[in-house]
Amino acid sequence: MSTHIISGRAWVYGDDVNTDVIFPGKYTYTITDVREFAKHALEDLDPDFARQVQPDDIIVGGKNFGCGSSREQAAVCLKMSGVRVIIAKSFARIFFRNCVNNGVLPIVCPLAVEAIQKGDPVRVDLDAHTISTPRGTFTFPPLSSSVMEIIAAGGLIPMLRRKLGTEHLPMPEISFGGKD
Repeated sequence: MSTHIISGRAWVYGDDVNTDVIFPGKYTYTITDVREFAKHALEDLDPDFARQVQPDDIIVGGKNFGCGSSREQAAVCLKMSGVRVIIAKSFARIFFRNCVNNGVLPIVCPLAVEAIQKGDPVRVDLDAHTISTPRGTFTFPPLSSSVMEIIAAGGLIPMLRRKLGTEHLPMPEISFGGKD
């Protein structure tokens, strides 16, 4: 039995979901506390998302998910919403890396995207590299061991803190923009 399974309800979106609708640009420099980010996740695309998302729910996107600006807040707001996995046909390159660096697993699996419908229960088995849906099970290519190490640690900074032996030290508060 696999020990690396994430199960949740699917939130399905289309192609070219921009970082401006993942985390609206109007908050980029006005909300600096990452704990507040989740309240605004996807609000311009799906007003129900922030109120109804549950931990381990899974976002499913089409092509070029996360296109637009390189703002890291887009990946952070999804993580703060409890999302740990995003399945898409393809990702914008910088968004893909921002997800990894923040401990959100980006999976490319076009066949699964075609099969998944909003609200479906989805099960991702990281050991078997499978996505199980009501309409079938689909395989996805494994990510590198270094990427999976970052994901397992919860992000790049926690992984580096563990490697450097500094995880016991207090973590400084992270601020995005704003006036100090």
